[in-house]
Amino acid sequence: MNRTFFQAQKWAFSFIKDNPELDESGVTMLLCGQMNWSQTDLLLNLRQPISDSEWQKFKANVEQYQAGWPVQYILGKAEFFGLTLKVTPDILIPRLETEELVEWILTDFSQMQGLNVLDIGTGSGAIGLALKHEQPTWKVTLADLSGKALSIARENALKLNLNVDTIESDLFEKIKQPYDIIVSNPPYIAEDEKQFMDQSVLEHEPQMALFAAQNGLAIYQRIALECQQNIKANSVIYLEIGFNQGQKVSQIFHQAFPHAEITVKKDIAGHDRMVRIKLKKG
Repeated sequence: MNRTFFQAQKWAFSFIKDNPELDESGVTMLLCGQMNWSQTDLLLNLRQPISDSEWQKFKANVEQYQAGWPVQYILGKAEFFGLTLKVTPDILIPRLETEELVEWILTDFSQMQGLNVLDIGTGSGAIGLALKHEQPTWKVTLADLSGKALSIARENALKLNLNVDTIESDLFEKIKQPYDIIVSNPPYIAEDEKQFMDQSVLEHEPQMALFAAQNGLAIYQRIALECQQNIKANSVIYLEIGFNQGQKVSQIFHQAFPHAEITVKKDIAGHDRMVRIKLKKG
């Protein structure tokens, strides 16, 4: 007699129960992701038999989860702003907090057509592709230093039928035109903050997408310095930041653009998470 999905889920809950870093929601994500189900679909199918091939696949996935692999890497996909994106260990897993950055941009420019947008350090393409999906008239460029990351971003754009440009570039090195909006979720974690991070993140996510020199501020300093040729009179820069970096990032951009209007915004958890810099060039 075949196992039911309920029995498979119950086995998985028991298998991970002694690992304090794991929780049952990860098991549910694995099962739903494998079957391309919503949680409602899972509830409706709990008493149905799981095929032997699906059971073996689920068992192997749970064993990887127990070994510390993030669910998204096991499944090879992540959800972001209503989009399903391919992810691999070459790129950072898109975070829920970053959706709030996308929402901020869309709210600020809800009535604007045909804007030129640059997503620097795009990774999976999450931010730029979400913006393009919501605002089809915008001309979006995805840029990243990593050729592997850019390949994944292109693949995601193709699968989602979103027409964007891509540039392999170390920040603004190969970017020649100005943009209305520049957005980035850059590496911003200081090396001495490793002790506070989840082990699965340290072991499996790309270090170059996580850590930055100068106590996590190095990329912000470079963006402020190097964006000068890529802005217009009323360009706006949006950045994701670490929870304790609001004041420091604001100071960096105030020094570069003394007349800019700079706003720090908190995420849903109440932490400083985003900075908006409304520029006035010259």
